[in-house]
Amino acid sequence: MKKYIGIDLGGTNIAVGIVDEECRILFKHSRRTQADLPFEAIVADIADTVRETLDLAGLTFAQMEAVGLGTPSCINPHTGLLVHANNLHWRNVPLREELEKHLPLPLFIRNDADCAALGEALAGAAKEYEHVLMVTLGTGVGGGMIMGKQIFNGCDHMGMEIGHTKLVFQGVQCTCGQYGCFESYASATALIRQTREAMEQHKDSLLWKLCGGDEAAVTARTAFDAARQGDPVGQALVDRYIAYLAAGLSTLIVLFRPQVILIGGGIGNEGEALLQPLRLQMAQSTYAAEEIGVPPVRSAALGNDAGIIGAAMLGRGQT
Repeated sequence: MKKYIGIDLGGTNIAVGIVDEECRILFKHSRRTQADLPFEAIVADIADTVRETLDLAGLTFAQMEAVGLGTPSCINPHTGLLVHANNLHWRNVPLREELEKHLPLPLFIRNDADCAALGEALAGAAKEYEHVLMVTLGTGVGGGMIMGKQIFNGCDHMGMEIGHTKLVFQGVQCTCGQYGCFESYASATALIRQTREAMEQHKDSLLWKLCGGDEAAVTARTAFDAARQGDPVGQALVDRYIAYLAAGLSTLIVLFRPQVILIGGGIGNEGEALLQPLRLQMAQSTYAAEEIGVPPVRSAALGNDAGIIGAAMLGRGQT
């Protein structure tokens, strides 16, 4: 059976997996991303992680068909030019050209959220659907659209940047430099900011107890935990967060009409505490929802493995 290498490059970890043609991960390995290193040094780290993975699995490059890489950035998959990666501080770097110096296999590169969406569509929570929208709620808001089991490219082959659609006119400044982006309101980072702001206004809130009186200890889970325990400030935070998320998703629904929406990332781990009220909000805020309905919303199933599987499958059928 054919085998492929999938790489999920993040700001925190470089994760590598050996994946067979039926989307099963046979072996995986990771190391920390040293994001403060120069571009060439990080590329060398990626290649070293691939070699370590093969060695630990008892395999060789000769037994692999191709390498796929998912990276948190705008990237042209045909030229391999990475245009912009906020978390890695890269702009206009020749990622594929540099990585090909180290890896003796055909190399395919896409945005990491596209890879995660493809992984879920092929082997995860959406494998029975053809048209899938996946949104990841983590440090930012990522996402990918799968149409006919293929990644949606757009005219410039760079896919989607869901997190940088505009949600609020002249709103909070985003890490990208623009204002009012979706991820400035619906990411885990945004919910942490909103929680800290609420704590400053409500010194008697349970939120303080849950983080041990230390605002630096606030996580995206803090507001949900407070809401579960009946804290009105925590509940208000969750309600407002879900309203922002529903507004952004409603726009994507009327643009792309997916059959299903998957929610991944850290906040996606809240499960039905997030999804049930989100479905209600979407039914209220989506155009023609009563007549047409809204797609089912469910949790992604594969976790971090989705990006590895999707990246590996970029080369399936291409070599």
